[in-house]
Amino acid sequence: MIVKNLTQNIVLSLQADLADTILSRMKGLLGRKTLEQGRALIITQCNSIHMFFMKFPIDAIFIDRAGCVVGCVKNIKPFQMSPLFWTAERVVELPAGTIDRTATSLGDILEIK
Repeated sequence: MIVKNLTQNIVLSLQADLADTILSRMKGLLGRKTLEQGRALIITQCNSIHMFFMKFPIDAIFIDRAGCVVGCVKNIKPFQMSPLFWTAERVVELPAGTIDRTATSLGDILEIK
């Protein structure tokens, strides 16, 4: 899947994996040593994340049902937790620095194809 910020007209990820089952959502990025540039993980039914037992920081973009960005967490480090974003339906986990590099901000619209 490709993740694009339509508001900024920039691609966030050329290769996104989908975590849409109970097991895949629970596992998330656990067990990986890194998340390469251009990659992402989309977790469905998610309005908050934790970084327990992770080995690297990430950026997390929370979106609602319409794809509107309702939360951005930059450089969330291992063993930290994100805030709870009540209206979020999904989170897009990206390499740290992606939010700043793409100027993604609240209210932007993301498209996932």
